[in-house]
Amino acid sequence: MAVATGMTVANIYYAQPLLDTLAKAFGVPVHTAGLIVTVTQLGYAAGLMFLVPLGDLLERRRLVVTVTVLTSGALVFAAMAPDIGLFFAASLAIGVTSVVVQILVPFAAHLAADHARGRVVGRVMSGLLLGILLARTVSGLMADAFGWRSIFWLAAGVMLIQALVLARVLPADPGKARVPYPELLRSVLHLLRDEPVLRRRIVYGVCVFASFSALWTALPFLLASPPYGYSLADIGAFGLLGVAGAMAASVAGHLHDRGHARIATGGALALVMLAFALMGVFPHALAALVVGIVVLDLGVQGTQILNQSAIYQLRPEARSRLTTAYMTCYFAGGAAGSAGAAYAYSLAGWTGVAAVGTAAPLLALLYWLSDRI
Repeated sequence: MAVATGMTVANIYYAQPLLDTLAKAFGVPVHTAGLIVTVTQLGYAAGLMFLVPLGDLLERRRLVVTVTVLTSGALVFAAMAPDIGLFFAASLAIGVTSVVVQILVPFAAHLAADHARGRVVGRVMSGLLLGILLARTVSGLMADAFGWRSIFWLAAGVMLIQALVLARVLPADPGKARVPYPELLRSVLHLLRDEPVLRRRIVYGVCVFASFSALWTALPFLLASPPYGYSLADIGAFGLLGVAGAMAASVAGHLHDRGHARIATGGALALVMLAFALMGVFPHALAALVVGIVVLDLGVQGTQILNQSAIYQLRPEARSRLTTAYMTCYFAGGAAGSAGAAYAYSLAGWTGVAAVGTAAPLLALLYWLSDRI
């Protein structure tokens, strides 16, 4: 499951290091190209809202395989897009169908023993995070060598192969919910109303992912311009700096299982805020960017594992719907962060982006100080 989540989530990140190139290829300004990230994340949020709850209703293996095949089709659409409008449409479809990741994560939590759930979620999320990191690097290398369309063709083939493999290796697991689909969707809102831990963890997640998305939306523009002037392969390689975030996943899951979730959450939020502040003060110092990216990824991924481990303890029979509630808000926050970063960069350059990226985790940290649950 860790491999499948990594390969699938990579689809929504392939375009990020290519934004400057896509702007030139389609003849649009950089802030318009930056909206590719926003559209993809909005698609992901829509998929979370309307597809992921089906994991509590339908047979999960069949659902995962079907949606994975649809992902392959969306990637072919992106590879063939002749203009920015159709590429936006393809990006939306990629976002919607890539939510299979959020069916697999609660599936893994469901199969795990109670005492090991945090560690199991951490391992699966480590695969997911490695997929995010390698997506940017592989995308940059492929675009430099074979053109930007090549990565989408490759990803489409990978998704078809993955669908065949998952059909053979995933255990059958029928949905446990016994309610109609419309009522299932309404129950997501009821979870938001009834679960204070879920609401609090959503606030943390929205803020840190807004900061994370702001970074990776605007960073390609910064690195492609003076004094850096980096190639696509160079820009993509920056994704490897986030490998520390993948290591943080297992550590965060262990801290949760040991009962240290609250203090670990505060520390992770502080890391995100301090990392973006550092990159804002020293935008043209390569060392500051490197350290900032590493520290920010540690904080973001640590927060994410702590959040998911906490919400999966709430209602075992509703894990897919809990995932829907949390991750829909999470990616809405990411969409806001990426749109805000693109707009801020067009107005004030990297300074504006740093202001957006620092303010979001600061708000979360202030909210964390009121935590009594």
